[in-house]
Amino acid sequence: MPSIVLEKTADVGGLARTESYRNFRFDMGGHRFYTKSRRVMDLWEEVLGDDFLVRPRLSRIYYRKRFFYYPLRALNALAGLGLLESTAVMLSYARARLFPQPREESFEDWVTHRFGRRLFEIFFKSYTEKVWGLSCTELRAEWAAQRIQDLSLMKALLDMVPLNRGKVRSLIEEFHYPRHGPGMMWQKFQKQIEEMGSEIELGTSMKRVHISGRRITEVVVADRNGERTLPCSHLVSSIPLRSLIRRMDPQPPQEILDAAEQLSYRDFLTVCLIVDSPEVFPDNWIYVHDPEVQVGRIQNYKNWSPDMVPNPEQSGIGLEYFCNEGDSLWTLSNSELIELATKELDQLGLVPRSAVKDGCVYRVPKAYPIYDTVSGEGVETLRQYCEGFENLYCIGRNGQHRYNNQDHSMLTGILAAESLASGTAQDLWDVNTEQDYLEEVRA
Repeated sequence: MPSIVLEKTADVGGLARTESYRNFRFDMGGHRFYTKSRRVMDLWEEVLGDDFLVRPRLSRIYYRKRFFYYPLRALNALAGLGLLESTAVMLSYARARLFPQPREESFEDWVTHRFGRRLFEIFFKSYTEKVWGLSCTELRAEWAAQRIQDLSLMKALLDMVPLNRGKVRSLIEEFHYPRHGPGMMWQKFQKQIEEMGSEIELGTSMKRVHISGRRITEVVVADRNGERTLPCSHLVSSIPLRSLIRRMDPQPPQEILDAAEQLSYRDFLTVCLIVDSPEVFPDNWIYVHDPEVQVGRIQNYKNWSPDMVPNPEQSGIGLEYFCNEGDSLWTLSNSELIELATKELDQLGLVPRSAVKDGCVYRVPKAYPIYDTVSGEGVETLRQYCEGFENLYCIGRNGQHRYNNQDHSMLTGILAAESLASGTAQDLWDVNTEQDYLEEVRA
């Protein structure tokens, strides 16, 4: 079935694109390719072939000028925290287990109930609030169950005892990765789509969605030549759910508009630096739990794939800053951000200022849909409304306002395509609703 793909930016991939500067490649966010879905893995392998590398994972937490393996390893964590702090963590954990939370509504409730308040304050609170720009009491517990199970000191200790070995298989020791970053996969998809007779229009955004009854009839799009109207037999939307509702014509009922306005997003920017050193640190990435610096996470792209850098004597580093579009960090000039990143790398003792030779900045709006305490009811209201249209399919992280991994996002796209091809509706919204940890598979 011929189709038209509208892409707002100048390249395909969205958040999972690969940027390039002076032949250095930079991944916007660090996209590991791991999945519980066999059909998604089959698709990745089919499209990427020999360019689909298997890479070892090493990630650590920087806390109090020390590095802790992530996921935590018991001896490393205890040695790093010291005897007194480790004792406080154990006592806090015991208290949490003896006097459990009666209800788990917030992120803080969920973590404190399972790991104790002290461990929450050490390894969860500061970093989580840096990423989301919200108090942990404002974030929903739903997000925690899938994302943080492996950041547990108690689990690290219990893993030393062979009681449950063989029952759970971890997906975190290694991962797949395209040779030239995640954008490589989307460029291969782009070529295949165009060879099959469909169109991809870059630099084109959707401005209005015309509705008649229970159907989407037309979309108004805009590019550098102005606006035009396209007939629409089916609309597969991955734009932010709030934006989709705002662009509907005629406007939806007021309660739908109100629900859309409850949704919020977190933006981020990456400062990419070219470093005159063949090796800087062994990690793929580092989580920075240090309130003295603004950076949240640091990527070492050469350790994702050696082909991300053109010169083996140099390295490409990405410093990720979580912010809100238009705030004081977002509006800094590129030169100011490069100076900030260079200073913080040196301050953390990772890369001396003198080794940084050049840099660039990439800003990513609406990168993360926020799971706050008011969004849940709004998303459910919007889901029911959107499912009322016969030819509308909401997919992806922003399309469903759900913090999907890329495999979940792709799976919603696969199901949408199957629904179009077969004429049989599938429940796209049921993807990624399980409350199991995303990086473990039960045998």
